[in-house]
Amino acid sequence: MTTRRILITGLRLTPLFLTFKEPYHWAGRVDHGSPVVLVEVETDAGITGIGESVASLAAEGTVAALRCVEPLFVGQPIHDVARLTHEARHLGSFNHLPWYADFVLSGVEMALWDAIGKAAGQPVYRLLGGAVRDEVDYFGFVQGDTTDELVAHARELAVAGYGVIYLKVGRGDEADLANTAAVREAIGGRRLRVDPNCAWSVPDAIRMIHALEPFGIDWVEQPTTLLSVTAMRQVREAVHVPIAADQAVLTPADVYDFVRERACDAICLSPHEAGGLLAFKKAAAIAEVAGVPICLHGQSVSGITDAAQHHLGLSTPNLTDGNQIMHQLLVEDLVSSPDLTPRQGKLGLVDGPGLGVELDRDAVARAADRYQKGDFS
Repeated sequence: MTTRRILITGLRLTPLFLTFKEPYHWAGRVDHGSPVVLVEVETDAGITGIGESVASLAAEGTVAALRCVEPLFVGQPIHDVARLTHEARHLGSFNHLPWYADFVLSGVEMALWDAIGKAAGQPVYRLLGGAVRDEVDYFGFVQGDTTDELVAHARELAVAGYGVIYLKVGRGDEADLANTAAVREAIGGRRLRVDPNCAWSVPDAIRMIHALEPFGIDWVEQPTTLLSVTAMRQVREAVHVPIAADQAVLTPADVYDFVRERACDAICLSPHEAGGLLAFKKAAAIAEVAGVPICLHGQSVSGITDAAQHHLGLSTPNLTDGNQIMHQLLVEDLVSSPDLTPRQGKLGLVDGPGLGVELDRDAVARAADRYQKGDFS
């Protein structure tokens, strides 16, 4: 029996702006939304694969980069994911900018998996080796500016059944201590993670982690610069609270460096950072051999990426509890179905073919209009 090859005929690329329900406060800045690029891989079989690339405020740069590599994909079989992404990643200056290449190309790779799954009539997690669990556990992401706002939302998340609560710090010592103490009181004995997003120097990280330790911190995520494995190892060796690597770990090679240097207790990673679903699986396998768990990390994205990451979560053996999901922060998601809202902090199997998502085309049109008008508030 022979199976007809399904060939790629083109990429449909749409810059979008996703608006947050409320300002998103973290150590680096305050964000009101996020640009992304909707990537649709069109085929000669009438199947369209859906993906999403993260972008800067000038999403045209992401679109232009994808147009440069589009000729590599057109006319090629959708199933040749490893070869096509490898060739695209090593085209021109992409070879010298691996992080940028991964952020750009991951949306195409995601869309290829969606198309492959649709062609096979199977969800992506089955194509990645099958489910090792029936559900993925997600954390409750505390939002707000003032301590009172953070406490009110933390209580809502605890009532909703989230077992892991996640709080941004790195906003000044006084505020960090006050916010952490208040959130700890609000959530009782639930696990509490804090994330300063690279805001601290090594001495400041050690000092602040010692100060936060009485609040029963589950882990501190990326306390120091993303540019130094040594800095993270210094902090880890000086404190008793577990340390998770995030912004400093993007590629599978980064994962290898961190676990070899014993610089972290856990790794937070997304397919956008790793360079796609296949690369994430490679990175997770490296961490697993070293006995290090991996946690799904979210950029500011829609339910398209959240669904793709969920397939990874279902099929990754060394996944942690308390993974990140982001579409709930949006005024309007791009996905009309399925419902990706965790129940009691958990989301079960997604059995539709491919990523299993249906786009809300009206929501896509509104997000595209916001980007075109420069409505980034």
